[in-house]
Amino acid sequence: MVSTISIPSPEEVARLVAGVLAELGSDVQNMLDLNESILIDSGRYVARSYRTDGFLAMWLIDAGIVQFYDPHGNLLRTLSLRRATIERRAAA
Repeated sequence: MVSTISIPSPEEVARLVAGVLAELGSDVQNMLDLNESILIDSGRYVARSYRTDGFLAMWLIDAGIVQFYDPHGNLLRTLSLRRATIERRAAA
């Protein structure tokens, strides 16, 4: 059986980010509380950032990870979206 790794949708990632930021101490209630930015480099979509209450989450598209930072810029957590996608599919 061949497994493929797909990139989650921006909405899925935003929901994940909102949940993790709430766990980390942010006052975020849902993904609508996030200030989202898209980074394009040389015409390529490379990252999305999500900010709220001084916290920052950065989704690095090619790396398939989301990094979470506190209001002082300290790295708090790194999540692999590829592993989460594989685990979610295996459970289905």
